[in-house]
Amino acid sequence: QVQLVDSGGGLVQPGGSLRLSCAASGSDFDIKAMAWYRQAPGKQRELVADITNGGIKNYADSVKGRFTISRDNAKNTAYLQMNSLKPEDTATYYCNAHILTPGVGVFDYWGQGTQVTVSS
Repeated sequence: QVQLVDSGGGLVQPGGSLRLSCAASGSDFDIKAMAWYRQAPGKQRELVADITNGGIKNYADSVKGRFTISRDNAKNTAYLQMNSLKPEDTATYYCNAHILTPGVGVFDYWGQGTQVTVSS
């Protein structure tokens, strides 16, 4: 059984920074792609950024130049560095991972979510 735990959210003023972390734990698994999604109240969940196991990154237009996704494969951990935060970045952020379990298949896993609030 694989678990994802995301953390690092909080309250920050506009223009500030936060760093989110997503750690995968369990046994006998291989993480393919990892991603961060966010969902604001009354809105659909949207992709913020993703990264393949080879390090290829993709960003939503709304966060390009401000957010950076990275991963440490040795630690099975992904990060989202968020700079120049805006009130419209306020949302619950969820970590996602495509994980291969040998002999079983590839499945999507989700973190529990971490709240990011940007407000003065």
